[in-house]
Amino acid sequence: MHSMNRRLILTAMLLAAAGAGTASADVIELKTGQKIEGEVLKDQADELIVDIGVDIVRIPASQVKSRTGKVVTTSPAATINEANYHTADLPVRSVKELAEQYGEGVVLVQTSSGLGSGFIINEQGDCVTNYHVVEKETRIATTIFTRNEKGEFVRRRIDDVEILALNPYFDLALLKIPAQKDIKFKHVYIAKDDNLKEGDGVFAIGNPLGLERSVSQGIVSTRNRNFEGLTYIQTTTQINPGNSGGPLFNLKGEVVGVTNMKSTFGEGLGFAIPAAHLKLFLKDRDAFAFDKSNPNAGHRYLEAPRRRNPEPIPSMLLDP
Repeated sequence: MHSMNRRLILTAMLLAAAGAGTASADVIELKTGQKIEGEVLKDQADELIVDIGVDIVRIPASQVKSRTGKVVTTSPAATINEANYHTADLPVRSVKELAEQYGEGVVLVQTSSGLGSGFIINEQGDCVTNYHVVEKETRIATTIFTRNEKGEFVRRRIDDVEILALNPYFDLALLKIPAQKDIKFKHVYIAKDDNLKEGDGVFAIGNPLGLERSVSQGIVSTRNRNFEGLTYIQTTTQINPGNSGGPLFNLKGEVVGVTNMKSTFGEGLGFAIPAAHLKLFLKDRDAFAFDKSNPNAGHRYLEAPRRRNPEPIPSMLLDP
């Protein structure tokens, strides 16, 4: 028997004997008939890198017969921040599984002038989107997507959405979706660490051109592209009108950015507001609180005072 096959069979036996299990795991069936249960740390074209609890193993893709589903024995160790958003230690998973798991946290934002996207950050229905999606709007609705008994997504429109805070400079807005007796809001998790690197895989869920719950995948082109004094995540993930305000996820399902613009002169040039800016906005939400009875009257920069009776600047003396 091939040495690789013997090692995989031994690994499967070791796992079964140890009774190992993880909080979130894949069940990988090998062509030999053996099954391995573990957390997939990295899914590459030629191999899977799997944490089985007692060891880290590399499984050649050619030896994998199927990778069927997941086993969830415990909930992720989630914490809620003082700014009222959630973080958690999440495992790396496939985009398909993550979109299925966190898709209910992404919403369609509707105004009288257009459509955008948003995402729910807590059980109370607080929802993040872009400022430009709700700019100068007073009547806002959201469409959320909940699962029915068959596990299928069902649309539900909710009107009378309230604006809680606005930050035009960061292009961020915080909304409040009214509570519903028959719906429990599903939230997403925001990345707690700023460890995004160039080349990391990311994906977006949103409503480009009104095409609800569209998923697009790409990589991080650069994490600090500068535009007009602000930094953005540049990504090859397709971003189109209607994606604005939606989440950019890493391959753990954490929100690492808020999609808000794209280049009109090329393809694969999308941009997102980094999670660091989002967390700052949420932490200081009271400073950006929206009050419709006291609109912003605008501002202007003051010119620097000019010197009076300026002293003459002496000429430079040159050596003869």
